[in-house]
Amino acid sequence: MPVGKAARRVRLVEVRMGKEELRAVERVLRSGMLTRGEETRRFEEEFARYVGTRYAVTFMNGTVALEAALQALGVGPGDEVVVPAFTFTATANAVLRVGARPVFVDVEPDTLTMDPDSLLERITPRTRAVVPVHLYGHMADMDAIMEIALDHRLRVLEDAAQAHGASCKDSKAGSVGDAGAFSFYATKNMTMGEGGAVTTSVERVHRRLLLLRKHGEEKRYETTSLGSNLHLTEMQAAIGRIQLRRLEDYNEARRRNAAFLSQRLKGLVETPSEKPGCRHVYHQYVIRTQPGQRDRLASYLRERGVETAVHYPRPLHLHPLYRALGHVEGEAPVAEEAALRVLSLPVHPFLSREDLEYIAGGVEAFFQESHGA
Repeated sequence: MPVGKAARRVRLVEVRMGKEELRAVERVLRSGMLTRGEETRRFEEEFARYVGTRYAVTFMNGTVALEAALQALGVGPGDEVVVPAFTFTATANAVLRVGARPVFVDVEPDTLTMDPDSLLERITPRTRAVVPVHLYGHMADMDAIMEIALDHRLRVLEDAAQAHGASCKDSKAGSVGDAGAFSFYATKNMTMGEGGAVTTSVERVHRRLLLLRKHGEEKRYETTSLGSNLHLTEMQAAIGRIQLRRLEDYNEARRRNAAFLSQRLKGLVETPSEKPGCRHVYHQYVIRTQPGQRDRLASYLRERGVETAVHYPRPLHLHPLYRALGHVEGEAPVAEEAALRVLSLPVHPFLSREDLEYIAGGVEAFFQESHGA
C-alpha cells in the first residue's frame, strides 16, 4: 500500500532505446541511403517471417497502412465495411477516407473484441469487408469471423495495431485474414516512433500495396494507377529491426506483469480475459470497475503518482463525426457500457517489482478506503 501521496512515479508508457538502436541509426546515416534501401527490405522480410505471411509492406504510419490495405482489398466508394464500435478512431476513419461507409458492430463482453453474432446481423448486400480489431493485445475470434466472411464473400483486414505477437491457435495476429495492418507508433509493443506495415500472403494485394506506396509506378516514371509517397525512412526500419528482436522478451515481460496484477486485483475489479489457446500480449492492461468508480479510482491513483488512461471513453458510433452520419446511442450496448468502466493501468516491460506492488497497493487502498467511508 502506498504511503502518503506521490511516494513513487509510475508511468503508463515507457519507451527505451538502447545502444543497438543508436548504432543502427548511425549506420544508416553514415551510409547516405536514407529511404527505400536495404534496411526497409530486410525489415519487411523479417517482419513477414515473424508474423507468418509471405509479404510485409511498410508505410509511414499505422493509419496509412489501414487505408492502403483497404484500397488494396478493393474497398471504395459505395461499399460498407464492418468495424467494431469499441476501438481507436483510426479504424473507422480509414474506411471513410477510402470513400466507404463504416458499419459499427458490438463487441464481446469478455475481450471487448468484435462480436461475430453482431457482425452477422449487420451484413448487407453492400458489405465488402470486415475489420476485426485485436484490441489491447488480444486477438478477435478469427475462426468465427473468417467463417462468416467466407460465407458472405467478404474481405478481412485485421487491425493488429495493438497486437504485435499476439496469437490464437498458433496463428499470429495479421496472418489469418486477407491482410493485417500494424502500427509502430511510440506506445506500441515495438516501435519506430512512427511507422506501419501491412502483412499479406495474397500476391495481388502485395502488388497493389507496392503501387499505392510509390505513386502507382510500375516502372520508373511510368504511373499506372493512383498512389502516393508513403514510405518509411531507413532510420525507422533500422530501429524496427532491433525492436523486432526484442519483441518476444518485451511481450513476455508484459504477460508477467499482467499476471501479477490480475492475481492481486482479483475480486476488486474485473481483470482482462485471455481465451483458451490465445496469447494476450497486453498492449494495454485494462481493468473494469463498477459503474461510477472508474474516474474516482483514476484520480486516486494519479494523486499517488500512478499514471492511468481510459481506452476508450466513447464508442466510435457516439463520436460527433459518426453521430452526424446518423448513429445513435443503443447501437452497441456492450461497447457503450465498457466505455464507462474501462481503465488502463501500467503494464509496460520496464516496470520493477516495486512498481507493480505500488500499482496493486494503490488499487487495494482505494477500495479499502471506499469501503470504510
